[in-house]
Amino acid sequence: MKGLSTHISKAVTIGSVLTCADNSGAKTLMMIGRIGKSGKRGKLVTAGIGNIIMASVKTGDQKNVKKIVRAIIIRQKQPIRRANGKRVKFEDNAAILISDTDLPIGTEVKGAMAREVVERNIKLAGLASRVI
Repeated sequence: MKGLSTHISKAVTIGSVLTCADNSGAKTLMMIGRIGKSGKRGKLVTAGIGNIIMASVKTGDQKNVKKIVRAIIIRQKQPIRRANGKRVKFEDNAAILISDTDLPIGTEVKGAMAREVVERNIKLAGLASRVI
């Protein structure tokens, strides 16, 4: 995974509800863990834009509900600070579902995607309708 020149504040914690921004059939997700991060005792595990999380599907198609899935966060409400001094924030917390090999499950992404996600995962650039 490539390092970023952006300071990403970790805004999504365990129990946070995210909207699913792809056409995989899921509507809302709830974060239950983060891939590659072992938490310290007594501390909450947090994630930000570009991090891969484990999530539970809360609403959507009946075949997807109550399943544990991998997802990558593409938008967050908390502002992120870029190297040029600009701050970027979105109106919702959103994620898209990915497979075990980090390939997207859906075929299109609804809404904008942060540039930091595309920097880390080049495979997701083709799905984005807008990259901000």
